[in-house]
Amino acid sequence: MVMLKIEGLNQYYGSSHVLRQVSLQVADGGCTVLLGRNGVGKTTLLRCLMGLLPIRSGQVMLGGQEVASWTPEARAQAGMGYVPQGREVFPELTVRENLLVGEITAERRRRPVGHGDGAGPDRRPRHTYEDVVNLFPVLKSMGQRLAGNLSGGQQQQLAIARALLTQPTLLILDEPTEGIQPSIVQEIQAVIASLKGQLSILLVEQYVDFAESVADHFTVLVRGQVAACGEGRDMAATDIRSLISV
Repeated sequence: MVMLKIEGLNQYYGSSHVLRQVSLQVADGGCTVLLGRNGVGKTTLLRCLMGLLPIRSGQVMLGGQEVASWTPEARAQAGMGYVPQGREVFPELTVRENLLVGEITAERRRRPVGHGDGAGPDRRPRHTYEDVVNLFPVLKSMGQRLAGNLSGGQQQQLAIARALLTQPTLLILDEPTEGIQPSIVQEIQAVIASLKGQLSILLVEQYVDFAESVADHFTVLVRGQVAACGEGRDMAATDIRSLISV
């Protein structure tokens, strides 16, 4: 089953054609990695997927449903979880309070998946508070610390944990390793690997080695269009590093 399918997506900023006929898929329970250098449109694509930017043309299918016209709230209700670049935790709330935001959000969404129309039972995986602090043990010991006082890597772990508590079926991560110390990158890598099979993951990344370690499929963007795609096991045989340096 395909969880996310993007077909022929186009987006413009003014007269600049920034995304050109972009197509990719994320399998149910799989991890697709989207690679490309800065400025090729990766974050723009994610913002289009979440409904934060309207697309000019193309299709966005989530679990077989066309969602391109849906609001961001409806897409989140249908199971899209988003960890944006820069993490965006609530700095004046504690770690525990940030995680409670995820739990509260999930409670408000706990009704049939779909465009608010009772489209079917909600079968998305359930992550509890205990689940996420077991995935990221540092969060348990820092529950009463203000999120704004955490390191960048700890904030990234918090942002991923909070997103998991919203109970997504598709987790979208925008460069989770950016500016993060190597030990925490390894922890995030292990968590992503452990989540595969439980939910679907779309991971935007620049670091090829990290991408290779978790990818079931990959897509490379160059100048706003797909330059290469394939199975994760074939990444080493594809000249990805030269593509993302174009």
